[in-house]
Amino acid sequence: MAEILREGSRLRLRRAELTDVDYICTLQEEKDNSDYIVPFSRADHETIVTQGRAAMDIIVEERESGECVGYLHVTGLLLASKEQEWTHVIIGKKGLGYGHEAMKLLKAWAFEDMGAHRAWLDCKDYNARALHLYESEGMVREALIRETILHRGVYENLVVLGILDREYHARKRAGLEL
Repeated sequence: MAEILREGSRLRLRRAELTDVDYICTLQEEKDNSDYIVPFSRADHETIVTQGRAAMDIIVEERESGECVGYLHVTGLLLASKEQEWTHVIIGKKGLGYGHEAMKLLKAWAFEDMGAHRAWLDCKDYNARALHLYESEGMVREALIRETILHRGVYENLVVLGILDREYHARKRAGLEL
């Protein structure tokens, strides 16, 4: 039985299982996603799913149908600093508001259930859709790492965004979180 991490009005987050690895690999290889991430190998995902303690693959699925609509990867789960890194935030069904709900669920799980102090991610500086999502969900631009990834022969910049537990809780008090 899948381990449910958090549920929202339309979506739920659950721990990925071995049967999800095909979906995860397909999703990260899709054209709408592959230019924006550094994909992990199938073997990496299998190891994370079966042995991971410091990191976790998370499936985003529709509550009613159980259909997978996205995938998240979280690392830093064993750090004494209580700092999580969200390395992949990929929603396959775009344009339905699933990114916002998935981010709200991820933040609630990280800060309320896991006791995180800080969560952060990086995003390619030309990924306007993702940057808009992250900033509208309370993440703050913290840094620009210039020309750090070589992708198709071009050096690309990464924007680092983060959110602290107190910022999350202030948003929750203001009614901006689930």
